[in-house]
Amino acid sequence: MRIWIHRLLRGLGWEVQRFKNSNGEARVLADILRFTRADVVLDVGANLGQFGDQLLSLGYGGKLVSFEAIPNVHSQLLQHARQRSPAWIVAPCAALGSRRGSIDINISANVLSSSVLPMREAHLAAAPTSNYVDRQTVAMERLDELARPLVPASARLFIKIDTQGYELEVLKGATDLLPQTAGVQIELSLVPLYEGAPTFLGMMQYLQAVGFEPFGMVPVFRDVRSGRLLQVDGFFTRIGP
Repeated sequence: MRIWIHRLLRGLGWEVQRFKNSNGEARVLADILRFTRADVVLDVGANLGQFGDQLLSLGYGGKLVSFEAIPNVHSQLLQHARQRSPAWIVAPCAALGSRRGSIDINISANVLSSSVLPMREAHLAAAPTSNYVDRQTVAMERLDELARPLVPASARLFIKIDTQGYELEVLKGATDLLPQTAGVQIELSLVPLYEGAPTFLGMMQYLQAVGFEPFGMVPVFRDVRSGRLLQVDGFFTRIGP
């Protein structure tokens, strides 16, 4: 009966696994939070709070600080966080990078694919609703400066970054926070999707250079026409002694 049910669900496009055996984002995230013992999570590129909701569903009880650059999305995130948990803080609205100033951000039709970088054809072809429909100028800050008043000096940090190709610049603006960071979750592209974004190998080398090693990988974006995997979420932990 169990085999028949699994075959039926696969025929409908579903795959069912026990949570403890899963290699999905929720399982790997739960494992790395337990492994790192992080008590403060920084959610960079929070959008409407999907990642924060996932953390709460996993039973995370520490402090969560979310960062979002698009003003109208930021206001919705702020309202959502206030409703969900008093430990969920939303930082002032700003893009994050390696310097302070201002920057133009391209707004995608689905909002999730918004980026300061131009989108390449490979991304648009795989996800037509990701096309840019607007551009806004927003403030840009360094993560280590914007987060510092919100993060205790003794905190063990976990940093999640989803900024559509701009992840390396966010890391370069977090150098003061990295010594107290026990784990990182970051989006990695296997195929060039944004102009000027670092390669998968380049990101791996940078993370190793600043003291992190791979913990797990989870597929997040696939071209359904060919089945080719385009992006993964990489999970990294501090390199041990």
